[in-house]
Amino acid sequence: MKTDLLIIGSGIAGCAAALAAADAGLHVTIVTRAATPEKSTSTSWAQGGIIYQGEGDSPDLLSEDVFRAGGEIGWMPAIQQLANLGPRYVEDILINRLQVPFDRTTASELDITEEGAHSVRRIIHVEDLTGRAIEEQFIAHLKKMPNVRIITDATVLDLLTLSHHSLNPADLYAPPTCIGANILMQESGRVEAVPAGETILATGGVGQLFLHTTNPRGARGDGIAMAYRAGVRLLNMEYIQFHPTALYTPHGDGDGSAFLISESMRGEGGVLKLRDGTEFMEKYDPRGSLAPRDVVARAIHTEMLENKEPHVVLDLTHKDADWIRQRFPNIHAECLREGIDLTRQPIPVVPAAHYCCGGVAVDLLGRTSMARLRAVGEVSCTGVHGANRLASTSLLEGLVWGMEAGKSAAENLKQTAPAYFPEIAPWRYEDETVDPALVLQDWNTIKYTMWNYVGLVRTTKRMKRARAILRELQTEIEYFYERARLTDEIIGLRNGCQAALAVLFAAMENRTSHGAHYRSD
Repeated sequence: MKTDLLIIGSGIAGCAAALAAADAGLHVTIVTRAATPEKSTSTSWAQGGIIYQGEGDSPDLLSEDVFRAGGEIGWMPAIQQLANLGPRYVEDILINRLQVPFDRTTASELDITEEGAHSVRRIIHVEDLTGRAIEEQFIAHLKKMPNVRIITDATVLDLLTLSHHSLNPADLYAPPTCIGANILMQESGRVEAVPAGETILATGGVGQLFLHTTNPRGARGDGIAMAYRAGVRLLNMEYIQFHPTALYTPHGDGDGSAFLISESMRGEGGVLKLRDGTEFMEKYDPRGSLAPRDVVARAIHTEMLENKEPHVVLDLTHKDADWIRQRFPNIHAECLREGIDLTRQPIPVVPAAHYCCGGVAVDLLGRTSMARLRAVGEVSCTGVHGANRLASTSLLEGLVWGMEAGKSAAENLKQTAPAYFPEIAPWRYEDETVDPALVLQDWNTIKYTMWNYVGLVRTTKRMKRARAILRELQTEIEYFYERARLTDEIIGLRNGCQAALAVLFAAMENRTSHGAHYRSD
């Protein structure tokens, strides 16, 4: 199972890293807990689009928009790297190499749209299923590369590090170093150690820690928890962006995931209103429905509380019906399944946990505070997003940092001595069955606690209550874990509780309201 580069996760960031490293000659292993990565990553769920470049656009203008949307606390070197390299990688990799079928107005001209807080139109898309189109092309391409291996139905337990896993006592004194990962093969139940010259975390976000989220089931904070336990530096974990417009359905779908109503719908003229038709966004921001996401999400939250409404509505009925069906076919079809014809009636929407602006702290090449460990995509904190992410920057950030990390990992492995791999302790198996009712109840406790006490609006009193609940719960979960027959579910529960505490601790330490972190006290 030894590999040059181990990539944990298979969204756009992990795929880009694999492509760059494989191009440079490395043997790459991608591990994903999903059976079908084309359908299960946050990338594959991304609707609106990816930043390219528009008329009158420039790297400086894009940098200004990203910095401003992030509450003006983003790291400018990272923002400038995104703005300078991003459009080039979109053209070279997505358009030319992978031939992602972006929508066009003519055979030679891409359809470029606008989204909230952008100063120009610069977003390209594939209808309203952009992420899925990118993911499918990436996975199909990587499967054809002889030096790329994709392992599905495999859940990473923990990072292997010299200080935690080496049987050589002297390794305790070495600098913190990652040497691979322990992986559960879901079908067999076996735990395999995968030594790696370098390891890249690309595990996505934490949306499933909250009661309402636009994220897939795998967004449960696995990478954050693994990094936390290994002692890797985390940054800006308090900045959890809540998407303003998730489809409101009274019944839900059973796992907290809510269907995303893309920001591009507001970019194309959708207007937020109360159920009686009253527009309200101008009270909160002169940009109205095109204000940044944190402003819009809190405005909706406030209006729902003040008017005792279960939701607000997003109205696009003033646009041509045929155009709506062509521009937003997936959203139109999903709304029809819920009995809503968005060409004739407004869409009921509520905020939902959407994106983690923080994560594992990395530099411009994806390097973390631990040697031989990198992080890319939503699990990382590059500094691009600051306190609040600008629309359609997430796919671009994953592409840029994935490519840069993959290239850099290859250069590093080729220029240094062969990687050190000590003997490690064998896995000790346990056989106690975990009651699924307990797992479900513990997940509900995490989701309700995070939603009510560490959600859109936070106070010291609420967060202290959350701390007491989650600490006690973590003790119980660790007791389960130490004795359990391993499954993806118990691993995910353990990681989810740890990641929730990481978000909570960061929120408690930051006493200043900024961007997506809002304290009413």
